[in-house]
Order: sequence, then C-alpha cells, then structure tokens
Amino acid sequence: MTRNDILFQMLPLAQKGYCCSQILILLALEAQNKENPELLRAIAGLCNGLGHSGEVCGVLTGGACLIAFHAGKGRDEEAEHDRLNLMISELTEWFREHIGAEYGGMTCRDILKDAPDQKPDMSRCANILAETYIQVMTILTENEIETVG
Repeated sequence: MTRNDILFQMLPLAQKGYCCSQILILLALEAQNKENPELLRAIAGLCNGLGHSGEVCGVLTGGACLIAFHAGKGRDEEAEHDRLNLMISELTEWFREHIGAEYGGMTCRDILKDAPDQKPDMSRCANILAETYIQVMTILTENEIETVG
C-alpha cells in the first residue's frame, strides 16, 4: 500500500471525527474486515496526546497499540509475540528520529506548537499518520506477522 493509498483511506475517517490513534486501529480493522467499537472507544483515550493533554503523540501511542493489535496477547491460550516490546521500541526510536527530530519532540504539544490553536492539523498530522502506518507495517512484516484477516 502506498502513502497516497493510506492518505486516501485516512482522510474520510478524520472527517468522521476519529482521532489519529483511532484511525490507525480503524485501518487494521478494515484490513481484517472487522468492526470493534469498544476497542475504538478505548483507543480514544490516546487522542491528542493522552486525553487531549498534549502529551505523547497519539500517532506514536496508537502505532504501539497497532503493533500490539497484531502481536499482543488477546486470549488466555495466547502468548504475546516474543519480539513485541522490541517492535514497539523500534517504532519509538524511528518516531523519535524522524518525527521528533523534525518537530522538536514527540508530544502533540511539540508537533502542533505552531499550528492554529495548537489543535490537530490534518495537513500536518495526515503525513505523520501515513508515515507511521507504513513504518508499523514494515516492522510487522519484518517480524513475519500477518496483518490481514
């Protein structure tokens, strides 16, 4: 999937009022032809930097959740992937080097410091979302984790 394909999928979700972290999970659910409103409501706690606090960017925390969506423990009889925490660390380091370096930090406050009203701005956040989604899918693929249901 190309960056433009991802943007094309994401923008209608943003227009429906989903935040960055929810959009990442929605892309995974759509790829598996599933719905999970309870999960989407739970992920809303990450929106705009942990409950709209401006803290750690919801794209990063949502990306960590997306990795765990595919590699975490979900049932009694399951075990998390043995590289789960390493994959999340890899994503965090990538985010720090690419997004954090460009915007002066990894919080929504840092990323949006010069945006109008310091509110999420899809002209900026959409690119961060698409790049992060591609990075998450790359990490999962490199670890031979299936992402399509």
